[in-house]
Amino acid sequence: MTLTRKQIVFLRGKSHPLSPVVSVGNAGLSDAVMAEIEIALTHHELIKIKLGVDDRDLRKKMCSEISTRTNSNVVQQIGKIAVFYRASDKSRITLP
Repeated sequence: MTLTRKQIVFLRGKSHPLSPVVSVGNAGLSDAVMAEIEIALTHHELIKIKLGVDDRDLRKKMCSEISTRTNSNVVQQIGKIAVFYRASDKSRITLP
């Protein structure tokens, strides 16, 4: 699902007060971390993830890989914090 600009702005506003629910360390995206991200996306739809690596390019690649493997959208990535959205069957967030 591709998000429109209006939907991205809406989701950014919704994500502002959220705290990161998953932290990715230097070990990278292990199967356990991906399982936690899947659970969080299923339960919350909109999540923040803290990427604990210093390399900018590696953080971008991680975001892309998370998005691909979880079938989610990257809403925003600023520094070491990334926001992901995936609609669930029990939709909690109604997009504009």
